[in-house]
Amino acid sequence: MVDAPGEQLEMHAGPHGRIMAMDSAYYADARNRGTDVVVNASYCGVLPARFIAEHRPRGVVSIDCGIGPEGAAIAGLWYLEALDIPAATADAMTVFLSDGADLYQRGIISRMNRPAHDCGVRAGMTTREAALVMLEKVPTRQAAAEVTNRTVVDQGPDGRLVVCTDSIAFGLPEDVRNVLVTAGITGKSALPYMRVVKPFGLICSDGGMGRENSGVWALQHIVADNIAGAAVDARGARMGDGLSTYHDGRISAANTLAEAAGVRIGMQAKEAARLLVNQR
Repeated sequence: MVDAPGEQLEMHAGPHGRIMAMDSAYYADARNRGTDVVVNASYCGVLPARFIAEHRPRGVVSIDCGIGPEGAAIAGLWYLEALDIPAATADAMTVFLSDGADLYQRGIISRMNRPAHDCGVRAGMTTREAALVMLEKVPTRQAAAEVTNRTVVDQGPDGRLVVCTDSIAFGLPEDVRNVLVTAGITGKSALPYMRVVKPFGLICSDGGMGRENSGVWALQHIVADNIAGAAVDARGARMGDGLSTYHDGRISAANTLAEAAGVRIGMQAKEAARLLVNQR
């Protein structure tokens, strides 16, 4: 345990900088700017993230502290992501709270932001491993339109693919024969993108459905384009994350073409995608 208020313990030093453990996010200071990974035994909310971000460390590891309503205990991950600072949290049940050295020695990673993921941080790593990854690798900074997270997750018998991407706007010309699983609202603003890409099949998010079912407005309109389309309940799958649509989503709406393929309300998105990719 770091006993003196504000004290930092050097846990590792290398050519790229240091890993510094501390009992609170508020102990981060100007010494950590640019080169240090700050392993702090605070929750990763927006407030502690603000204090840490002021000093622009190389990376951050905090504690998820039960996550809580609206993800308040890990909301700082995305605050730091917006500043291109890699950050991760350890599972609170694996650490002695308010003990930075214990967090470094015994913590197990539960969550991470995109820059940390791009460095190579993964859930299940030890804090020691995650901090070292952040120290040794700086994520490549990409323009927003380049971060599409395009992933092929399934293939039909005729070679047709199920492709996850975070937005219909990231569809490619070859998706005219594929099933796209994306993570934006299936509303009016999505329709022009759907008609440009014109995928064989499509699963998006209902965006919480909205008044007069406006979150799935486009589904009925793409029938004329011969696109089988469905949406998942936004309460169960993360918006902006196509892989979450696929793995976590449950169908909340479907157009007549998707229904003809066997897609039903309440069905898992991956099951619905499989039905669509098998259509001829």
